[in-house]
Amino acid sequence: MSIELGAALEYQSLKSAEARFLNNVPEALNRPVRWVHSSEVLDIAPLLSGGELLLSGGQALAGVTAERQAGYVRELAARGIAALALETGPAFPEIPRNMLEVAEAAGLPVIELRQVVPFVGIMQEINSLLVSESVEHLQRGDQASHAMAAELAHGGGLDQLLAVLSESTGASSRLVSPSGLTLGAAGSFDDGGSVTTVDVPVRGVLAARLELHMPDDGDAGLAQVAGERSVDILGLALLQRMPPGLKELAGIELMRAINSGSQQWQLQQLGPASGFPVKGAVAAVVIRSTGAGHLRPAVDALLRESVPLSASYANNAELIALASLPGGAAGNGPATRRVLLDSLRQLEVPAGSLVAVGPLGSGIRDAPWSLAEARRALDLPSADGGGGAGGGVVDADTLAVELLAQESLDAATREVFVQRQVGAVVEHDRLKKSELMRTLAVWLDTGCNTARAARELHLERQSLHHRLQRIFELCGGDPRGTGRLAALHLATRLARL
Repeated sequence: MSIELGAALEYQSLKSAEARFLNNVPEALNRPVRWVHSSEVLDIAPLLSGGELLLSGGQALAGVTAERQAGYVRELAARGIAALALETGPAFPEIPRNMLEVAEAAGLPVIELRQVVPFVGIMQEINSLLVSESVEHLQRGDQASHAMAAELAHGGGLDQLLAVLSESTGASSRLVSPSGLTLGAAGSFDDGGSVTTVDVPVRGVLAARLELHMPDDGDAGLAQVAGERSVDILGLALLQRMPPGLKELAGIELMRAINSGSQQWQLQQLGPASGFPVKGAVAAVVIRSTGAGHLRPAVDALLRESVPLSASYANNAELIALASLPGGAAGNGPATRRVLLDSLRQLEVPAGSLVAVGPLGSGIRDAPWSLAEARRALDLPSADGGGGAGGGVVDADTLAVELLAQESLDAATREVFVQRQVGAVVEHDRLKKSELMRTLAVWLDTGCNTARAARELHLERQSLHHRLQRIFELCGGDPRGTGRLAALHLATRLARL
């Protein structure tokens, strides 16, 4: 559950801090706050899942460079937190203008707390309300689901089941097929209010979408919970009404077989039955998200536009898909895979979601390998699927070196190699809190293209030249034309592990 940021600021614990916004982010007051958290750790972003109001005393920020401060707010914005609230005082008297500008450009509201207040009091007051509301919604959602199950047991159809759901939530309910056909409805559907949508799968195949139209004075959070709780009941009712066809069932079994790493003969039987050629090029897609099931319709639509044939399967917090690519590795397969990557970068996913595309496989037998490589790529420390380079989509092909090194070199061997090649640069970063290693990695990743590296690092070209000069001094000279580029590049990539 959540409350709006503007409402959170009206609680006494925050009002006594004399909170005020320091940058201009559109509709900041309407941003949902899912939880209130406090931390002085600068690397907190990977531990956040989005929707947090983050409280900080600013002590850690006061002792780092302007670049690190800017990186801190960019990382928080990429995780989708609601806002950053910083307490100003003797340790952190003023929030730097550059930091505010970067946060505003990234869409992150920054709030100044001008009076010292106990953060634990703020968290207790707001989080206790959020927890209580969540428990109440879960209880009412379960009651609605039980009532729908009883209605189904007595022979009730879709309209009757939706009427029970509407009565329990105060929302008008409608069940719509993937093609837009209304399968059942209850209530009136006037303009205004909010609309909550929940996917209703049958045996892993999207069969319908539940729409809950809540009036302005209704509880949209209750509609979301009750809708999610009703999915299984509605799925059973749909199964009685329209069981999936053999091709759909074969597609489900194919994805389950790929997910479990079944033997090749099973894949070669299930592939053609679901429309996949045995020898056609394939690539796997993995999406890890709390909303994996809800993303499936959008992902299926994206795949239909990007590739000739696809199948998907949602399992817990992970959505996996298989794309058939024409032409193989020697034809149009790589180009189609790039189209798929570009399309996935435009996909809207919840904050904290991770997306990866596996390497190109030469046939249906390679599908489990492509899936496994995509998952391994997501598990690498260097794969920041939450919005880093690559638009938040991890391309397993670009991490082939890291994947090979992780599989074939033990951690001690990797560490020794990194130390011998770029140990002085690593030590400089540690002592001076600089970013020379990141600078070197970006410069090498761009093919030693200084102009492009400067753009990616958001630096003036002259500033980048100064950094490179210092790096060359630490590494024993300019590596271009010396044969050392490959070793240095490998070291920077191993350092990410």
